[in-house]
Amino acid sequence: MTVWLHIVGIGEDGLDGLTASARTVVEAAELIIGGDRHHSLSDNVTAERVAWPSPFDALINKLQGYKGKRVVVLATGDPLWYSVGARIGRSIPPSEIVYHPQLSAFQLAAARMGWSMADIETLTVHGRPVEQMIAFIQPDQRLLILTTGAETPAQIAAFLTDRGFGLSRMTVMAAMGGKNELRFDGTAEGWNHEVPAFNTLAVECIAAPNAALLPRVPGLADELFDHDGTMTKQEVRAVTLAKLMPMRGALLWDVGCGCGSIAVEWMRAARYAHAIGIEPRDDRRVFAAQNAAALGVPRLELVNGSVPEALDGLKAPDAIFIGGGLSLETFDVCWAALRPLGRLVCNAVTLEREALLIALHKKLGGQLVKLQVNRAESVGNLTGWHPLMPVTQWSLVKR
Repeated sequence: MTVWLHIVGIGEDGLDGLTASARTVVEAAELIIGGDRHHSLSDNVTAERVAWPSPFDALINKLQGYKGKRVVVLATGDPLWYSVGARIGRSIPPSEIVYHPQLSAFQLAAARMGWSMADIETLTVHGRPVEQMIAFIQPDQRLLILTTGAETPAQIAAFLTDRGFGLSRMTVMAAMGGKNELRFDGTAEGWNHEVPAFNTLAVECIAAPNAALLPRVPGLADELFDHDGTMTKQEVRAVTLAKLMPMRGALLWDVGCGCGSIAVEWMRAARYAHAIGIEPRDDRRVFAAQNAAALGVPRLELVNGSVPEALDGLKAPDAIFIGGGLSLETFDVCWAALRPLGRLVCNAVTLEREALLIALHKKLGGQLVKLQVNRAESVGNLTGWHPLMPVTQWSLVKR
């Protein structure tokens, strides 16, 4: 196919910062699409100008209507790093596109901070829930964050302070690479700067002795979740997530999700992992939504309904956890929907549901285990073992 679309990254230094080939492409364009800022950085080019469409999803149809012309899309920095280039590339054949990357905001910010890109987490909350960064708050972690607006650094400072990371060092950088470059430094607990809306935030997480420890490895403490007592407990949850095998971009169905502890930890454990929680009780869906926001996975999707009817029409999952509503009919629907190499895990605490798991294991194989957890608790002025309810767990991979 013939290349007709060029996606060009541009920085604060405008056309002067482009390579010779990228500048030639922009100057030869018949039509240039971009935001106001992009157009102002290339205002001496005489091509027809088109603003980002609203809603933004209309961009693809608009672009396809220009096929046959010499079209340039201007983006900030690297068009394929948290930018419009990736969205376009999913809809238009790569053979019709040439990308011209510029230094990204991450690279510029890392250079300003003297940080190695290999040793930091790069995140974006631009146009996304700010709470997403909470999952990355860990001792000694360095973060570079593309923000949503002028208010975002203060929101992130509050998240850090609330979790015992108030001493964390924060730096906001704006207009990097341009003549009006700005920098603001401070700590999370003392943050009081007014910053430009278009900015990049660097955070060096520093934990106080009482800081919350929220590793991305499954098995968070039970007290970190709001719940009504019905939840998959910490030790069993860690084993369950190990069998579900969270992976980048994978989708989980959490059937009978309750307070959402399995779904939340699934999403925390792998980048871009997604989860759909199916729960008929309103109060438990409220718990799940609160837990998802507090623990940094606000995009948890919650479905009001009972199984198996509520499963109809959901996107095929990569893994399924059945913690509530287990029946033979529910299993059959879930197993049919599960993608090849998908993982299914069922936990049961009653004898009736244990009997069903034993029958399914006899028929289909997989791994059947009994999990028994005892926790040390006070017995008067001494200490003894308190047993939690035993859990029968059946797991298998669809091959």
